[in-house]
Order: sequence, then C-alpha cells, then structure tokens
Amino acid sequence: MKAAKKIFETALAEGRTFILENEAKDIMKGYGIGVPAYDTAKSADEAVTKARKIGYPVVLKILSKDILHKSDAGGVKVNLKDDSEVRKAFQEIMESARKYGSEKGIQVDLSRGVLISDFADQGTEVIIGVTRDPQFGHALMFGLGGIFVEVLKDVTFRLIPMTESDAREMVGEIKAAKILDGVRGQPPRDVDALVNVIMSISKMVKENPEIIELDCNPTFVYDKGKGALVVDARILIEGTKPKESSAH
Repeated sequence: MKAAKKIFETALAEGRTFILENEAKDIMKGYGIGVPAYDTAKSADEAVTKARKIGYPVVLKILSKDILHKSDAGGVKVNLKDDSEVRKAFQEIMESARKYGSEKGIQVDLSRGVLISDFADQGTEVIIGVTRDPQFGHALMFGLGGIFVEVLKDVTFRLIPMTESDAREMVGEIKAAKILDGVRGQPPRDVDALVNVIMSISKMVKENPEIIELDCNPTFVYDKGKGALVVDARILIEGTKPKESSAH
C-alpha cells in the first residue's frame, strides 16, 4: 500500500519514528481494518464542527510529533457529550501539551491540533500487537485486553506472515477464549471479524517490514455479525539512525 510508505517517509523526514494516530488510522483503513469515525481539527471551532459531523459523544487526542504517550501529556479527553465540552477539552489539551513541553524543556509542535474520534461502544476488549525480533523477524501477539493482559498475561504469539488457520488457532488457544464463544448468557463474539483484523495486520506488517512495533489496544469485538474496531493504534517504525525521542 503506497499510502503507508508515504506516511512512513513523512514521519522519518520529520525526525520521528512513530506514526501519529490519524496516520495510523489512515493506514488501518487502507488495509480494510475497522476504526471509529475520525477527523482532525486545528482550532476549538473546527473541533466542534467536526465533532457534530461525527456525532456525540466523541474523544479528543493531541496530535504532535513531540508527544508519543498522549495520556502522559494530558492529551486525551473522552466521552465528550456536547459543543461546550469539546471547546473546553480542546483548550485544556493545548494547555497541558504546552506545560508538558516546558517541563521537558522543549517547544511542543501543536500545529496539527487534535484527533476527534467517535467514542466507540464498549465491546469485548482484545489486544493485537506486533514486535520485531532481530533473529526471528516479526511476531504477532493476540490476547484478551484490559486486566487479562496486565494481570493474567493471557496472550499467544505467531510469526508473520500467517495463514487464516494460524489466526483462528491463536484466537482459540488463549485461556479466556470461551469469553469470545459467549458465556453466561452472553452472545458469541464476531470471531470472523477478529480473524480478518489479525490477517490484515499480518499483511500490513509483511508489506511494511520497517514497522518495528505495533499496538492495537484496545480493539473491541462486538456480537457475532457486528464486526470489530481498532479503537487505538500505535505504530513505531525503524529510523534512518537511532534517535532518542523527546517524546519519552
């Protein structure tokens, strides 16, 4: 996919080895992966206009080449329900980003403004990630998200590229797989949609080996037939030379 290569080239030209969230979602969409509706805005007024178009509630997130971990910089506001909340959130995000920059001794670039995204309905939370091992190449990780990842470490790995049967095996071999089948009166989840996301990410990484780390967390899986959405996506790419980012 040419668009992905162009995004990576732009990032490296700007001296960054991470992809901004709107860029990551552009790439996801290009590979047929579902993401919540999103847009970008450079002013509070524009944010309100775009939020109305997407439909409330929405999420606002800072977009800056100087900020990798948005939450650390106070750059995320969720479940905003009306115009006034979006206006206030936009101002607070910009103030927090400036403060974060002054604490780090850098001038934070705020020219890209914010990402505005639909506040996705809660689904069953899963995590899909990719790491690159110097010896074995890229490996894809899958597991149930949230507390299941943090506490139980209930994840499984496969080397990329993968077949569909690999993807289905992964989904079935985590300890919490029964949750996806539907337990205690819960309907089964859309495992086919989840397998498609895993396969699309495998393809994306195979075609773009400069990706060194990818994190789709959370990814929400809905009831059978209702699909899956990558709610948050983070992509790190290989730099032309190792560089200590001011975003850390």
